[in-house]
Amino acid sequence: MLVREISDPRLDLIYVTDVKVDKELAFADIFVSAVEGHDRSREVLTGLESASGFIRRTLAGRVDLRVFPRLRFHWDPTPENADHIEKILADLRAKK
Repeated sequence: MLVREISDPRLDLIYVTDVKVDKELAFADIFVSAVEGHDRSREVLTGLESASGFIRRTLAGRVDLRVFPRLRFHWDPTPENADHIEKILADLRAKK
């Protein structure tokens, strides 16, 4: 949906890394990252916040729930951290 239906350039090349919904279905915490990394975090989160109403309405129409949760977007640094660790390990292996 993010790729096909939202034409906001701020949301190009992003991906959802995790979604956590609370038991009461009041909130859905959506964790995202981008190919370019943390440099785009503010831009991506701003774009998602401005599109959150559209995203929520669209998802509510596709998912059969009595109450649809409010969406909260968060930046996920995990992919960047994993890449950094991989580079460090590769450097250590090269020095052997």
